[in-house]
Amino acid sequence: MVTEPIVVALDVSTAQDPRIASSSVLFNYWELTKPEINFLIAITTAAGFWMGSSAALPHFPWMPFLHTLLGTMLVASGAATLNQLIEVRYDAQMRRTARRPLASGRIAPSHALWFGVLLSLLGVVYLAISTNALASMLAAVTLLSYLFLYTPLKRITPLCTLVGAIPGAAPPLIGWAAARGRLDPASWALFAIVFLWQFPHFMSIAWMYREDYARAGYLVLPSEKKRNCFVISQAVVAPFVLLLVSLILAITRLSGLVCFGETLAIGAIFLYYSARFAVRRTNVAARQLLLVSILYLPAVFALLVLDKK
Repeated sequence: MVTEPIVVALDVSTAQDPRIASSSVLFNYWELTKPEINFLIAITTAAGFWMGSSAALPHFPWMPFLHTLLGTMLVASGAATLNQLIEVRYDAQMRRTARRPLASGRIAPSHALWFGVLLSLLGVVYLAISTNALASMLAAVTLLSYLFLYTPLKRITPLCTLVGAIPGAAPPLIGWAAARGRLDPASWALFAIVFLWQFPHFMSIAWMYREDYARAGYLVLPSEKKRNCFVISQAVVAPFVLLLVSLILAITRLSGLVCFGETLAIGAIFLYYSARFAVRRTNVAARQLLLVSILYLPAVFALLVLDKK
C-alpha cells in the first residue's frame, strides 16, 4: 500500500527536472536500438574484419576497423527501430515486448520512423564512404531483407526462421568485406557459424514465449501435430552441423588445431543442451539452452580471433 505514493512522488519529481526527463528520453531511444542484440552483431562483425584482414597486429588498420563497427551498428540500430515500428501493434499484445518504447507509447511512431530511417541511411552511406561499396551493399541488403522478408514472414510461416537467419548471419561478411574488399570462401565459414547458431538460439526463445507469440499471431512454431518434429530438427541438426563447420575451419587452416579442439568441445556442450531441450521441451531446458547459446557465439569467435592463421 505504501509503495504507490512513493511512485507518484518520483514521477512528479522526474517531470519537474528537465535533466532527468531528457535522460529518460535518450534511454528510450537507446532501448529502441536493441543494444543487447547489437552487442553480438558487433562481436561477429569485428571478428569478420579481423579474420579478413591480412595485416599483422602491429600494422592492423584500426581506423577502418572502427569505421566498420560504427557503420554496421548504425544500420543494425536502424533495422531494430524500424522492425519495432512495423510490429508495434503486435508487440503491445505480448508480455515479453509490451514494455518496449514504441509498444508502451513512450516514443511516438513518427519519431521512431525518422530515427530508424536516419540511422539506416547514415550507416549504409557511412560504410560506403569509410570502407567500400561491397560492405555498404551487404549492409543495405541485410537491412531490406530483415525488414521486408523476415519480419512479415513471422506471421505467415514457421520457415521465417530460415529466411531470417540469412540477414542475421551477415555481420561477419560485412566485416570481412570491409577488411578485404571481397568475399573469400573462408568468409562463408564465418557466415555458416552464425547462420546455424541462430536455429537453436531462436527455438529456445520461441518455446519459452510460445503463448506470447501465438497471442500476437506470430507463426514461429507450427501446429501441435508438427511442432515436436519441427523443434527437434531445428534444435539438434544445426548444432551438429556446427561441429562439421569447426572441422572445415581447421582443414582450410582458418584456425589452428588448438582452436579446433576447443571449438569442438564448446560445440559438443552446445549440442548437449540443444538435444536436452529437444527431448524435454520444457521452459527450464529452453532457458538453459538460451544461456548456453548466448555464451557460445562470443566464445567461438574469440577462439578464432586468438588462433588466427
